[in-house]
Amino acid sequence: MAESDFPTHARVVIVGGGVMGVGLAYHLGHEGWGADTVLLEKAELTSGSTWHAAGQITHSTSSFSLGKCVDYNIGLYSGGLEAETGQPVTWHGCGSFRLAYTEDEMDWLRHTLSVGRSLGFNIELVGPERVAALHPFYNLDGVLGALHTPDDGHVDPTNVTMAMAAGARAKGVRIVRRCRATNITQGTNGAWVVETERGTISCEHVVNAGGTYARQMGEWSGLQLPMTSMTHHYFVTDEVPEFRDLDTELPVIRDDKKVSGYIRMEQKKGLIGIYEKANPNTVWEDHCPWEAENELFDADYDRVMPWLEESLNRMPIFANLGITRDVHGAISHPPDGNPLIGPAPGVRNYWCCCGTQIGIGWGPGLTRELARWMVHGAADISMRDYDPRRFGGYATKDWQVIKAKEDYCLRHEIPFPHFNRLAGRPVKPSPLYAHLKSKGAVFEDVYGFERPRWFATGGVAQEDHYSFRRTVVDDVVAAEVKAVREAAGIMDVTAFTKVEVSGPDAYALLDRLTANRMPQNVGSITLTHMLNRRGRIELETTIVRMAEDRFYLVCAAFFEQRLLDHLAQHQGDADARVKALSADWSALSLNGPKARAILGACTDAPLDNARFRWLSAREIAVAGQSVWAFRMSYAGELGWELHMPNAACVDVYDALWAAGAPLGLRDYGSFAMNVMRMEKGFKGAGELTNEVTLAEADVLRFARADKTFLGSECTFNTDLPWVCAYLEIEPDGEIDGHGGEAVLHDGVVVGSTASVVFGPTVGKGLAFAYVKQSAATPGTALQVVIHGTPRRARVLAEPAYDPHSVRPRTDSHMETAP
Repeated sequence: MAESDFPTHARVVIVGGGVMGVGLAYHLGHEGWGADTVLLEKAELTSGSTWHAAGQITHSTSSFSLGKCVDYNIGLYSGGLEAETGQPVTWHGCGSFRLAYTEDEMDWLRHTLSVGRSLGFNIELVGPERVAALHPFYNLDGVLGALHTPDDGHVDPTNVTMAMAAGARAKGVRIVRRCRATNITQGTNGAWVVETERGTISCEHVVNAGGTYARQMGEWSGLQLPMTSMTHHYFVTDEVPEFRDLDTELPVIRDDKKVSGYIRMEQKKGLIGIYEKANPNTVWEDHCPWEAENELFDADYDRVMPWLEESLNRMPIFANLGITRDVHGAISHPPDGNPLIGPAPGVRNYWCCCGTQIGIGWGPGLTRELARWMVHGAADISMRDYDPRRFGGYATKDWQVIKAKEDYCLRHEIPFPHFNRLAGRPVKPSPLYAHLKSKGAVFEDVYGFERPRWFATGGVAQEDHYSFRRTVVDDVVAAEVKAVREAAGIMDVTAFTKVEVSGPDAYALLDRLTANRMPQNVGSITLTHMLNRRGRIELETTIVRMAEDRFYLVCAAFFEQRLLDHLAQHQGDADARVKALSADWSALSLNGPKARAILGACTDAPLDNARFRWLSAREIAVAGQSVWAFRMSYAGELGWELHMPNAACVDVYDALWAAGAPLGLRDYGSFAMNVMRMEKGFKGAGELTNEVTLAEADVLRFARADKTFLGSECTFNTDLPWVCAYLEIEPDGEIDGHGGEAVLHDGVVVGSTASVVFGPTVGKGLAFAYVKQSAATPGTALQVVIHGTPRRARVLAEPAYDPHSVRPRTDSHMETAP
């Protein structure tokens, strides 16, 4: 094909030629789709946000999935890419330090060290003297320690992108510059049509890699892709006399507390980057101008001055130098700070590769995973945090701006466990929101819903209490757990995804998409999983047979769009109707040994085992309201989930509370729910991810070998690279772990934790961990590195609490039994 010829058809069209779009083209080439891929760029490659990036990258991350991406990227930049393409990338492998001034920051670094060890990083926690030895010019007053990651560095963003472009072309990718896309629509045959200034091209897959244009590009196709352009400064000083005779480049310094940014060498000059923690600046809230190219803004010194002044205090050798260059450019910020990588909601074969605020640091690794997802049906890391479908219709433009500003200001704050982003809330309060708030509820945002985390009582402040160590909240949660275990607890679980599938072919549709046996009788319940074609887990769902041709599906809140898309994309010509009920229906979970007595006081329906068996459902009247009652319990107790229209929720809750208060009924939240499911050995979303099969997750008992379902041919393989093991960990009374920690067997890393809690009922630390099969045998002695210190652990063969599941099946005549 001649260079002047414009392609009219391709398997994939990528729109956007920054590090994300080019990175995806490069990796699609490596996955075998290069000759069928076209990339369109309206100007020159990198001319949006990529070219003005400062280009740092670090192993200092407490995210396990991003850690995998970063490590791959550093390997690519430090030699792999240039060796493959012959194109220089200008890698500076100077290493870096992340400084800590407080004990909370030190705990953050200790946790990051544990995650880094599980990933095999070259990483260590050092004292100020080590920083001074490698960086003698930094003012270390007040510094307690630092995380040293010597394999880190920085790279020229344009060179990296051009090298990946060369690699993509070598694999057959066609890159068309100076060709602006003007519209993207989907034809009636499912193909995508990309209109451009130079012609129209049709494709099977279209990718939005538009950077600061991505949101408005999404609007062409009726999509709401939440992100906002924020502006970020970095400054380059005059030449630094003290740098002239250095033989080795100084490490990058990340000073989150004092500078709120980074400081490094730029050849023989200094470079200071700042993410101000107040008054952040947005641009192009409604529309990024198409004529923008290599766009920069005038520096706003007033906005960044407090942190700029502190940077000069920390690097006194900069204090008397001038600024030779200021770079103030726009970068996309999604509402939660994580990029949008994966399928767009509600459509087929429209992929997002955008919203990436750290394109150089994260881009190649994430685009490799997106390429695998597109080509093979699943990525090889958990994509839950990046899936564009994690946002719903509540993510309006105004809300996006509020959340992007919040995210920008948090860029250099401590990422405490369970950090609660409060701006722009509530957007989807349940009918009980105000009532539960008045009772002390501290809420979290789950797919826009406000879900109680825990309830402040006994003088505990009704607010989040942040630490990497135990806080007063742990005592409150333990009390909530105790109430459920000994009496009863009630939780607002309205946030659950609730979807109805009905029609003549509803059973057949669900049967070929689920691994377990479908519920056979009206009123029966099945826990099952939906898989992709690689046999990896898409989601876990409970299916209730409400009628012969009507089924009710319940799953985690953030999987709602994922579930709807999965059903739609595999429905074919099945005569079935899919209806989302999440916004219109509420749900309550009532658990504990007194649950039957409490519910029985509010209904005339029989609740004994003979007439309301375990894992069955019935429509009953509670407080005069029609309610679907499901006898099941994520807490591992006698219990029911009650699902009902929103209008019934307050009356049902009030009636249950009036009946239960004399019996010790207590409100509880998601923190207690998580502890109880861990005590019971129930796996959750942290374990059941798109990177594992049912066998690897050790939930193969929920799959039937006598049926054919999507992914079944990949499900029953027993040659497993890892398996999910259930561990007990020796507690120390102060620090319990937070997930991602290294697991050791005989001193060698064999895996990492997915979820970790302290189980107050059993007095043990508990974890799920993905480890090598050889380390997963029950009784195997292991160690878990928590805050940098190995802790004794052991693989358990059965749940730590009620291992034979007697309590959920308790009959009415047995309720006084322990």
